[in-house]
Amino acid sequence: MENEVFALERAKALLDEKKYAELRKMLTEVPAADIGEMFEEIPKNQFAILYRILPKELAADVFVELDPDFQQILIESFSDRELREVLDELYMDDTVDLIEEMPATVVKRILANSTPEDRKTVNELLKYPEDSAGSIMTTEFVRLKEDMTVQEAFQLIRKVAIDKETIYTCYVTDNRSHLIGMVTVKYLLLSDYEAKIRDIMQDNVISVKTLDDKEEVAATISKYDVLALPVVDEEYRLVGIVTVDDAIDVMQDEAEEDFAKMNAMAPVETPYLRTSVFSLWRSRIIWLLLLMVSATFTGMIISSFEDALKVQVVLTAFIPMLMDTGGNSGSQASVTVIRALSLGEIAFENILKVIWKELRVALLCGASLAVVTFGKIFLVDKMLMHREITIPVALVVCITLCITVLCAKFLGCTLPMIAAKLGFDPAVMASPFITTIVDAVSLLVYFAFAMILLKI
Repeated sequence: MENEVFALERAKALLDEKKYAELRKMLTEVPAADIGEMFEEIPKNQFAILYRILPKELAADVFVELDPDFQQILIESFSDRELREVLDELYMDDTVDLIEEMPATVVKRILANSTPEDRKTVNELLKYPEDSAGSIMTTEFVRLKEDMTVQEAFQLIRKVAIDKETIYTCYVTDNRSHLIGMVTVKYLLLSDYEAKIRDIMQDNVISVKTLDDKEEVAATISKYDVLALPVVDEEYRLVGIVTVDDAIDVMQDEAEEDFAKMNAMAPVETPYLRTSVFSLWRSRIIWLLLLMVSATFTGMIISSFEDALKVQVVLTAFIPMLMDTGGNSGSQASVTVIRALSLGEIAFENILKVIWKELRVALLCGASLAVVTFGKIFLVDKMLMHREITIPVALVVCITLCITVLCAKFLGCTLPMIAAKLGFDPAVMASPFITTIVDAVSLLVYFAFAMILLKI
């Protein structure tokens, strides 16, 4: 990490001193992702200078690593020739991602400098839904025929490899482009040059459909530990592949989106320091307003039991503890279930098993908390704080605690599964939403037991 910081500072110094030859030599040994981070640290008027210093292939790799705002700045500084050179070096899925992020004027210029074949491919890829496998696949892969020999396969790979995103896994199709097998370069190397592809290929190929959810595609790549996954259309014709780097991007984006939703925020795509105050406000205020309005119900519940609280004022002291414990219990269950859903460990069909497991956990947690709370009430609240607490009051608090934990765990495990079944993101049913429901439930249970046991 210290070496990376030193290299970044050294590169910035060379750029400022206009020692471009020395800077170019230095950057050829720096990974593209690290060079991309350098753009975060330099003035925007130096973007074009730094980019033009880089060798052409490295420059294209760096361009892909940049945030869309920085890419737009560079494109606007490019001549048409420079823009064509960048587009020639980009893989097709990266070109599609670029077009999706750019404003209309920039997109028009990108398409004008693309070849007719590339424009046709881009238009086809843009037709797929945003969350589908088709939207993240690339059409640049090695396609073999089953009647080829291994030697012919190597000749083809050497001829087309420069333009393909990956050559390690090659796919075998028939004359109508139907996927019939796959073979790795490693297996080709270990095979006789005269062997036919049909004799060495693996014909049981795991594939996905163009309209499959991209999150499921990423999970499939993770499950089977493959570097790429073929994408077929409804007629099982091979139309593209999804590579592991795209799968990682999907996983990261989904994790960030779920994290935001689970913390009552709308997802924000730009880095924090470059996100405007207005954008952060807009991502948070809607959820805050909804939760504030929903919290009104808990206030109404407390108001409706004002007479009971006047008789037993000490009950008020335990309301925050009961509500917080219930919310925390619900959050534990919901986060656990949401994670299991995202990893494909459970599905809606397992809801009864999940409920049974969580209810047993809730009973153990509730009983443990009740025992500790009963002791805490008499040792701390009664003896140290000198509150007028009777055994019936302690029982009301402890029983409410048990039932609150039970209800919270039940809601925490069922709501995300129901949301997923209905086609919603289960992350929405996380901490803030469940906490609000559990708060209302815990208050109703609390006052119901107080009225029964304390006869108020």
